[in-house]
Amino acid sequence: MAMGKYRSGTDKKKILRIAQIAPLYESLPPKLYGGTERIVHYLTEELVREGHDVTLFASGDSITHARLIACVNEGLRLKQDCIDPLAYHIIQMQKLSAYVNEFDVLHFHTDYLHFPYSNTLKIPSVTTLHGRLDIPELQDIYNTFPYQNLISISENQRLPLPQGNFVKTVYHGLPGNLHHLGEGTGEYLAFLGRISPEKGVERAIKIALETNTKLKIAAKIDKADFAYYEEKVKFMLDHPLIEYVGEINDQQKTEFLAQAKALLFPIDWPEPFGLVMIEAMACGTPVIAFNRGSVPEVMENNVTGFIVNSVEEAIHAVSGLKYLSRIEIRRAFERRFTATRMAEDYIDVYRILVNSKFPDVHRGRTSILDV
Repeated sequence: MAMGKYRSGTDKKKILRIAQIAPLYESLPPKLYGGTERIVHYLTEELVREGHDVTLFASGDSITHARLIACVNEGLRLKQDCIDPLAYHIIQMQKLSAYVNEFDVLHFHTDYLHFPYSNTLKIPSVTTLHGRLDIPELQDIYNTFPYQNLISISENQRLPLPQGNFVKTVYHGLPGNLHHLGEGTGEYLAFLGRISPEKGVERAIKIALETNTKLKIAAKIDKADFAYYEEKVKFMLDHPLIEYVGEINDQQKTEFLAQAKALLFPIDWPEPFGLVMIEAMACGTPVIAFNRGSVPEVMENNVTGFIVNSVEEAIHAVSGLKYLSRIEIRRAFERRFTATRMAEDYIDVYRILVNSKFPDVHRGRTSILDV
């Protein structure tokens, strides 16, 4: 689509030619677990729905209404013969370089992998950081590449990198029709995500046992966390109140969350966002979440659930679930966390980048939005 084409009718804003560069570990949307790839999928589809010309650089088994440039035949996590996933991400950068002049803006979701490449480009680019930023080595990375335009997914996420060139915080969003309001009649607590030390599944089990409530655990186990699972968690699953469901897809997730009394989110790390919280909210399901990372930004205490500071507080919160309105929780989701709102936030950033007459005008500023 040629640069300069405009939408018909009263909306005269220029249609943007956007490249979305996704991680290759999961297809878009993921077949099972995959938070980052799921968000990139929702964003891509919403941008297309709003009339933009979007090209998606992702795995070949992705399903999208955008133009798809396949960088590997299938998502790498489920690819049985993949030993070195970095190799395909290097191929992805090379494929992008073949098309790069077709775009008005590049949107990366690949951490810092592309920085040596995007640092040389005249075409505007922005990178959404989806992971934790309190890793020591990242200080050297962002000191070396101080002018990369960055998006945080919560205000808390960016705290360890005050020198980062953050242009905006954009909270995640979900399609409004993805999940439906549930009644919570399943009489069980839910745990959804990964079995890993930082996600707090041991705490979730203790909360369930202390409140004599059934707990269903729908979670994947990464290879890196298998030893933790074997040593710390596996024996805890051998209790009549605890049910390990395994990984589930979006269709199963709706029913799983909609019928739960509450989602337990007993994290023990600086959670960058916590997609599962808004997935629960979309089902009208309250969340009992530990006060770490992004939780106070995403949650509305005593409205969408309870923010707690200990297992004891979480146990007490279970008895207060009956006072929360599932309809109000769903309304809170619709106000703050739809894919439409997320896409509009990103479009605002794209337009500022594209309309900047001088590519370096934002350098040295806290945000390009100050220009």
